[in-house]
Amino acid sequence: MASSERTPDPAAELERAAAGVLPRDVWDFAAGGSGRELALRANRAALDEVFLQPRVMRDVSGCSTGTTLLGRPARVPLAVAPFAYHRLFHPDGELATARAAKAAGVPFVLGTLSSVAVEEVTAAGGEVWFQLYWLRDEQRSLDLVKRAEDAGCRAVVLTADVPWMGRRHRDARNGFTLPDHVRAAHLEDTGAAHQRVPGASAVALHSALALSPALTWRTLETLCAATGLPVVLKGVLDPRDARRAADLGAAAVVVSNHGGRQLDGAVPGAVVLPRVAEAVAGRCEVLLDGAVRTGTDMLKALALGASGALVGRPVIWGLAVDGEDGVRRVLDTMAEEFRDALGLAGCATTGQAHDLTTVRMGTD
Repeated sequence: MASSERTPDPAAELERAAAGVLPRDVWDFAAGGSGRELALRANRAALDEVFLQPRVMRDVSGCSTGTTLLGRPARVPLAVAPFAYHRLFHPDGELATARAAKAAGVPFVLGTLSSVAVEEVTAAGGEVWFQLYWLRDEQRSLDLVKRAEDAGCRAVVLTADVPWMGRRHRDARNGFTLPDHVRAAHLEDTGAAHQRVPGASAVALHSALALSPALTWRTLETLCAATGLPVVLKGVLDPRDARRAADLGAAAVVVSNHGGRQLDGAVPGAVVLPRVAEAVAGRCEVLLDGAVRTGTDMLKALALGASGALVGRPVIWGLAVDGEDGVRRVLDTMAEEFRDALGLAGCATTGQAHDLTTVRMGTD
């Protein structure tokens, strides 16, 4: 099919533009998944299979996209997902992303593997949540939480699905290493992530040295007791785990298979989202992560039972193409698309989206 005949897809066009400016190994690091990348592809397919039943004869002239996430206002039900090492994609790194998220009126989830320190990011203003990988040294983990709290972060997002990094064959094939100018700002710099190992990802080897594979429910209890910030558990796919998280005091769960980057073949979040939402029964918020790239995807997430959604790779593509301005355009476009979809579905408010009926093509 000629390029002029492609189905219109601004997100895909941005992705192609990012591929044209990034080094191949950096592109593969961001775009790739684990194993055969079944879960990576399934995430997008799962959202594409969901269709909405719009309501009619409703006044949407004052259509409002505002909502709250973790009790705080957001322009739209969206947050920027954590993603490692933004300075791989632009010299300003996480600072550019944070400024764009602030301008867009949505939270930015800053990663443990950020290439910019949390204090610098929160100084840029905006709503910042801190994503936490539990470290082998528990006290270092708690110190990092305290550091994020002191810096002004508004929530802690504990990632539950990374005892170690999944087998990402693209990175192993490339012998992926971090360039000298990109460092993990919150971890001890052992140099491991910068030492090329043929046939292996130095980033994965470095992470294996730092991250704890002994994450348990006691960890969540310890974290909730150690901070006054809302605690979010990210990487939940089983309703039983979501129910347990709510029982232990989690303010939210993120339904996610880590963007297809951990267990290959893990079910897409969009498939299990309704069951997870039913399991927690309103006791905590539910967010969807994985292949969200349009405002209509956000609306689908709400109709399936989520409080909001997280966007990951499109932000990285915007950052690579045009820094802060590129990220801002991604977020503004998604906000505009969401308002359009919300009104066309017959919803005057974000809350009304939860009452929409969804149909999964081929199964309903």
